[in-house]
Amino acid sequence: MNASGWIELVLFCAALLAITKPLGIYLTRVLDPEPEGGTFLDPILGPIERLFYKLLRTNPRRGQTWKQYTVAVLLFSVVGMLLTYGILRLQDKLPLNPQKFAAVPEALSFNAAASFATNTNWQSYAGESTMSYLSQMVALTLHNFTSAAVGIAIAAVIVRGVARNQAKGLGNFWADVVRVHLYVLLPMCVLYATFLVSQGVIDNFRPYTAVTGIDGQAQTIAQGPVASQAAIKMLGTNGGGFFNANAAQPFENSTPLSNFVQTLSIFAIPAGLTYYLGRMTKRQAHGWAVFAAMATLFLVGLLVCWGAESSGNPRLAALGVDAAAGNYEGKEVRFGIFNSALFATVTTDASCGAVNAMHDSFTPLGGLVPLFNLHLGEVIFGGVGAGLYGMLIFVVLTIFIAGLMVGRTPEYLGKKIEAFDVKCAVLGILAPSLCILAFSAWAVVSDWGQAGLNNAGPHGLSEILYAYSSAAANNGSAFAGLTASPANGDPHYNITLAVAMLVGRFFIIIPVLALAGNLGAKKLLPQSTGSFPVTGATFTLILIAVIVIVGALTFLPVLALGPIVEHFLMHGSNVTF
Repeated sequence: MNASGWIELVLFCAALLAITKPLGIYLTRVLDPEPEGGTFLDPILGPIERLFYKLLRTNPRRGQTWKQYTVAVLLFSVVGMLLTYGILRLQDKLPLNPQKFAAVPEALSFNAAASFATNTNWQSYAGESTMSYLSQMVALTLHNFTSAAVGIAIAAVIVRGVARNQAKGLGNFWADVVRVHLYVLLPMCVLYATFLVSQGVIDNFRPYTAVTGIDGQAQTIAQGPVASQAAIKMLGTNGGGFFNANAAQPFENSTPLSNFVQTLSIFAIPAGLTYYLGRMTKRQAHGWAVFAAMATLFLVGLLVCWGAESSGNPRLAALGVDAAAGNYEGKEVRFGIFNSALFATVTTDASCGAVNAMHDSFTPLGGLVPLFNLHLGEVIFGGVGAGLYGMLIFVVLTIFIAGLMVGRTPEYLGKKIEAFDVKCAVLGILAPSLCILAFSAWAVVSDWGQAGLNNAGPHGLSEILYAYSSAAANNGSAFAGLTASPANGDPHYNITLAVAMLVGRFFIIIPVLALAGNLGAKKLLPQSTGSFPVTGATFTLILIAVIVIVGALTFLPVLALGPIVEHFLMHGSNVTF
């Protein structure tokens, strides 16, 4: 844990704090333009926006109930998923395929379609050797935009439900999605991709380049439209890389500056949405309290991960490796230990899943941090939109528990928290957790589950657990020792992981929208001395405690059998598995 790492950590936190307010104000003007007055881009993009409404035959001012909004979300997602599946299955017959890649197999196509439709971007394949340029740009990158826009739209709905008084409508899904695309994702990605190209990230349609290496062996260097995909994969917390090595590949992440900006951009919109929460509810201190809870959990996780990786691996030290230098296995030497730990923590705090180091090669405690981040529901800033609405589930649960402790009716910003609200919150927490544990247990005791492992013992369990945790949390990163697409074509991993992704996305979205509808229909009550304060250090600490306790109670037993046991074994303990 050296001085340069501490300096970069301070710069990262300062930059994140600096962009939170302006980005939050801008998001407010995009998502709720009437009271805020719109954006500076309205004169330019307004005609295009109105054209989209005509094509969609929708009135942007016509509000939808939570049920109507839910139906629109599901239809939009299902149609996009089917489109992606069709393109992948017909890849060999479609253009922009200079490498003549074959059609993607059925189970893998289903997995990839579910993955990108749910903002997961889990990849059971190597992108540069499986997907054509058309598949990368249309089937996959299209979802990077649409799934991110859906997440932001749903976050806006739950905030409106909290802020509005006896509202019948919570916004229009089609208007929300159109405005997020036109005013947030597209313009920001154009600027972002231009910056990445300036740093050396490639973006072209050339065929792959054949070269002869210094050892005299033939080598193929992949080309393609990388910068345009990398921009939205980071900004939209998608994570699926053009290359199999993801953000560790020099063509995808070229310089220390590009690495810093890519890491920061993962948190950018989720952080801005906390300010949006405070601005819309007219309780700006509450938005900052939520931000503080997220930031505290992020810093604690980062320090544990960084400390564990800096301590090195005694097993490697026994082989003559300098343990004082830290654990460099699986890390890109251009970035080093701190940037690897920072990226790993950020990408699993958010539902991004991009990696610049191999999490499978982290020390047991270093790998425990990204794994436990997934188990917390990725509410530590989280995915674009998903982090905020996931955190608000915990806010409701926290207020309910606090109400029970003090013997008062729980109340959130003037809205009484009742049985239906708590049920929605609990369902949003339980559904992905049960999915993770059930599928992991099935894989552990099955031949197909064990066949995909490259490691036995506690680390093998961690690989399986990480895979389903990543899928249900809509993250997409992996302990890459697990082979989800074996040579024999066994579909079990691809199908079960896809199901976990769908459950982790929509079994949270539906309860959140139901919660938003129920809160929005309630009458705003004036705050009183008996109301539970949702600002300040006390609220922030209670919220953090609820998040950590729920995650620990759910997953501590299996974590004890995986990375915790592995930690003791690494240090020569007599613990047996």
